[in-house]
Amino acid sequence: MADQARDWQVEVISDELAYPWAIRPIEGGFVMTEGEGNIVHLVDGELRRFALQSSDPVVHEGGSGLMGLALAGDFAQSGKAWLYYSYRSDTGARLNKLVTAEFDGQSWRETAVLLDGIPGHRLYNGGRIAFGPDGYLYVTTGWTADPALPQDLESLAGKILRMTPDGAIPDDNPFAGSYIWSYGHRNPQGLAWNSDGVMYAAEHGQSGNDELNLITAGANYGWPAVEGNDSRDGMQSPIIHAGRNTWAPSAIAMVDDVVLIAALRAKALLAYPLEASETTEVLSTNERYRDVLPLGDALYVITTNRSPRSSGPNEGDRLLRITP
Repeated sequence: MADQARDWQVEVISDELAYPWAIRPIEGGFVMTEGEGNIVHLVDGELRRFALQSSDPVVHEGGSGLMGLALAGDFAQSGKAWLYYSYRSDTGARLNKLVTAEFDGQSWRETAVLLDGIPGHRLYNGGRIAFGPDGYLYVTTGWTADPALPQDLESLAGKILRMTPDGAIPDDNPFAGSYIWSYGHRNPQGLAWNSDGVMYAAEHGQSGNDELNLITAGANYGWPAVEGNDSRDGMQSPIIHAGRNTWAPSAIAMVDDVVLIAALRAKALLAYPLEASETTEVLSTNERYRDVLPLGDALYVITTNRSPRSSGPNEGDRLLRITP
């Protein structure tokens, strides 16, 4: 794993993206979500943008919107995917939902709601979804700035959830009848597994103290009672944290048991070899890195350069191909 920017070649694959959030590979290219509710296909150099036909309008305010994406293994034939997006209830409450959707070659439409009513916020929604090596779907949710919710096992906020592909609660989840896999999270947005099937998650700290955690079933990761080097009985400490600095980690990926961290505030791609004592900067192009996808001998990175705390247009975000 190279650890200096000069070791890498950077190619701009597209500069026509608008607040992209997640990227997955398909034959000949990629599928990406965009915050405003669009799904982008970039195949053989051609970019096509489709508005998701959804059961509720996608609400893109701050950092909310269309976020997580997972594709079926037979996506080329079935067009099936899982999506996570923000919406408003009839009373105006900010919420998130997990849905299935299908692409028929001409349009994207929602096909089923697997879980809705997930508490939402302008900034803190989690939003990453990924299938684990056990075949179950994992979903991250944000704390919504309510300090009571991450520790509340009756709330879905500030959690990592686990479910079957059709939205059922697995019998071996740690809390009977609950989607909750782990709790006490602030705003987790990165999920990955190592070669032994061990799960890791990255989450945003309050001001610094961004964390990389080893996730185990039923464990409490302490927010808001502890962060960084704090400790308390019954609460898990991170394997590494950002200290006074901030990474703002949006996504992680695993390559040869090295955790790659796509960092927004740090404007860098960071590497953390498991069991190491610190992260190393792999690359910086002075852009906010939203997601990272290892594919073949390359890394693909998408940027979202508007901060969710600021206003302005969503335009000019990029897909970069990074090779040694």
